[in-house]
Amino acid sequence: MPAPTIHRLRVSDVIEETADARSVVFEIDATIRDRFAYRPGQFLTLRIPGTTHARCYSLASAPGLDDDLKITIKRVDQGLGSNWLCDNARRGVEIEVLEPSGVFTPKGLDARYLLVAGGSGVTPIMSILKSVLGAGNGEVVLFYANRDEQSVIFEEELRSLCAQHPDRLWVEHWIETIQGRPTADGLTDLFRSWDFDEVFVCGPQPFMDCTRKALSAMDFPRERLHIERFTSLGSDPFADTDESEPAPTSEPVAVSTVTVRKGGEEHTVQWPANQRLLQALDANGIVVPSSCAEGVCASCECRLTAGSVEMVNNQVLEEDDIADGYILACQALPRADVLEVEFE
Repeated sequence: MPAPTIHRLRVSDVIEETADARSVVFEIDATIRDRFAYRPGQFLTLRIPGTTHARCYSLASAPGLDDDLKITIKRVDQGLGSNWLCDNARRGVEIEVLEPSGVFTPKGLDARYLLVAGGSGVTPIMSILKSVLGAGNGEVVLFYANRDEQSVIFEEELRSLCAQHPDRLWVEHWIETIQGRPTADGLTDLFRSWDFDEVFVCGPQPFMDCTRKALSAMDFPRERLHIERFTSLGSDPFADTDESEPAPTSEPVAVSTVTVRKGGEEHTVQWPANQRLLQALDANGIVVPSSCAEGVCASCECRLTAGSVEMVNNQVLEEDDIADGYILACQALPRADVLEVEFE
């Protein structure tokens, strides 16, 4: 894949949200503002200064409503990125950043949304929530779980938004020290009391698993459930490398044919057996969502509708996802002569 465009952004403000969570605001120069146009729910990839490590952080700001970009970080025990940012980010500091990415974003803003957040998973959820209320006509139910009352991020902002939109926003807080941990059965009963068309979920893995089980018990359609997951990147996406070409070989390479459907368009291209799908598409000038290229962020998730593939690495798709045909374009190798793939 071609090397991404790297920008140095200056921190314009740091906001203490809770005792262990900070929001970092970046100022965007007018000359590059168009490069940082983003959709609600997307994220930024930062290089942690002084290291070759990169971390992804969701945007809590809302496009068209907030002038600057804001990410929110919760300190994690022995977390390289979170600890550096919480301890060292301050006004004037410059940090290398890649352009916004991610597919955890609604196609429109006029439906009825159930937004489910656990802890700092509220960050991309907040971006979606504010966008629906400020730029759309939809309705939002936010279910927000935290360890204790002191851990609630954006508490004042949520209270203000509820007052501004009493007929379009409902917030249900869940405090574990008072109510215990949520259970799938309990969430099923709770979710059944609300009407919604789309669901967006972000939080710790056990919390998201519990939410999925609750929605599954309701027979909620998988294609209308959107889950955001992050795992630390193993490689350096800021490195100047190009992996779009297959490694030289003296042996003939088998070639499959893949038809790709995306945004109402259809492309049929050749897919060499030693190339990942993302590489094959890039070689043919077909742009699809992608970010980490490691199988850990699910930005390139798509659905296999014909043929079969082998995935080299998968750290995000669940067994149910795979059973429904979902694959990662950055990790998929062809294992059939003819394949068909859809990007939602």
